Amino acid sequence: MGLYFRALGEILEQSGFLGLTTGNVIMLVVACILLYLAIAKGFEPLLLVPIATGCLLVNLPLSGIMDEGGFLRYLFYGAEHEIYPVIIFMGIGALTDFSPLLANPLTFLLGAAAQLGVFIALFGAMMMGFSVPEAASIAIIGGADGPTSIYLTMKLAPQILGAVAVAAYSYMSLVPLIQPPVIKMLTTKKDRAIRMDALRPVSKRERILFPIVCTVSAGLILPASVPLIGLLMFGNLLRECGVTERLNQAAQNEILNTVTILLGLSVGATMGADTFLTTATIKIIILGLVAFVFSTAGGTLFGQLMKVLSGGKVNPMIGAAGVSAVPMAARVVQRISAKENPSNFLLMHAMGPNVAGVIGTAVAAGAMLTLLTN
Repeated sequence: MGLYFRALGEILEQSGFLGLTTGNVIMLVVACILLYLAIAKGFEPLLLVPIATGCLLVNLPLSGIMDEGGFLRYLFYGAEHEIYPVIIFMGIGALTDFSPLLANPLTFLLGAAAQLGVFIALFGAMMMGFSVPEAASIAIIGGADGPTSIYLTMKLAPQILGAVAVAAYSYMSLVPLIQPPVIKMLTTKKDRAIRMDALRPVSKRERILFPIVCTVSAGLILPASVPLIGLLMFGNLLRECGVTERLNQAAQNEILNTVTILLGLSVGATMGADTFLTTATIKIIILGLVAFVFSTAGGTLFGQLMKVLSGGKVNPMIGAAGVSAVPMAARVVQRISAKENPSNFLLMHAMGPNVAGVIGTAVAAGAMLTLLTN
């Protein structure tokens, strides 16, 4: 019996219970909340479930899972060296139809205008005491592009990766809640009911040439954007060229799904209690919301300008889709438009600035990298 109790005592001494801190308990609760939001509420489940699981694993004491030689430490290599976000961009390119953008190239401007929140949050973060690299990483949340946020943060401020990633994907999932009040505040009922002319057909040649021209142009103007823009356009070329359907399907499905799991677990692994439970995390979440709101406002206001210049032919709401939450932002615009005019169909018009926003956020990240790493 004495041997039994001694063995039981040794097991308890080596269990995680003795190493469990208040911070660990809080982060375990946070992980469970994220799982609830992802599973029960459908908030970005494809990434929030892996992130929450990574957070759960890393906050279990004494497991060594994130120590040198630990399983998550090996997985983290792909995030640490920006491999996963770039591969995810390839998958996004394979999934994305750029035809609405090519049919109306002026919507590029709406994608650019929707980066307003990025620069407002940049200055706001600097005023709140963050370093310039940290401020840039926080600001890119306003682009509503999770992979770009992770890519830039790993380059500039890896110590805040967990907070930035959670904020970026949380606000992406909350697009249907955040955007409508901003859009309605900046448009009238008459604005929201504007019908737009049908988009012109886009030829196969245009669809094939676009990723090639875009890659070369972005690469020559802003070399730091090549990893993101280049792989985004490579994925799109697989989609459009017509001779690589097997590769296109792999990029859209097996590769994208696998890397999404690895990236989510890696990001969650950075959410240890010692690094995540800080006042800086609260500031980052607040600044992310500010960035997102002003990005939506910037696109909508530029849409108002285009409405005036076009003589009332442009529905200003499509500018709100300039954030790169594809296709959620475009669907929000369509939903609001349908409430004002059930026969109105703005989805394809909104997809133009929506996919332009993906390119715009990647270019903004490339500009920040160029300015802050040289």
